[in-house]
Amino acid sequence: MKRIHLICTIIVAACLFQSCEKDDPKPVNEEELITTLTLVLETGHPADRVTLRFFDEDGEHGSTPPEISVEGALKAGKEYRALMELLNETATPVEDITEEIAAEADDHLFCFSVNGDITIRYEDEDSNGLPIGLVTTWVPGSAGSASVTILLRHQHDTKTGTCPGGGETDVEVTFELVIEEQ
Repeated sequence: MKRIHLICTIIVAACLFQSCEKDDPKPVNEEELITTLTLVLETGHPADRVTLRFFDEDGEHGSTPPEISVEGALKAGKEYRALMELLNETATPVEDITEEIAAEADDHLFCFSVNGDITIRYEDEDSNGLPIGLVTTWVPGSAGSASVTILLRHQHDTKTGTCPGGGETDVEVTFELVIEEQ
């Protein structure tokens, strides 16, 4: 009798263990914590360099408002190569989120919403031939003011290359820009 009771106990325990194992969800790739977004635009001439910077020391759910700055002005008609850098400065050492986004390019898309005379082209793509946005080309048109909203979408298994598309927003920031005559 004890033997049957022991066998039943083992079978029930194995079934419960197997059931719990199946119910555990697969870990989802968490959203990246991005405290700093820097976009450097260059033409090859140091005087034309423009730096856009967003810094949110306590993340999107913190109480400290983010700092948004623009150093320099775009020159009408020039072509700028723009390189994106993203960091998590709450980590020690500072975590380079740019590398993570590049490694998970099939799940990420930068969207650029322009209000003004600037054309933005993607210069990088993921393994499926869809844009990423870590490297872009910016061509400002006529002199004046413009704003550009940069939105990073985490699109695990939903990326189509269309903005904004599905998924979650990792970071969103609007930069106010000046375009000067050459």
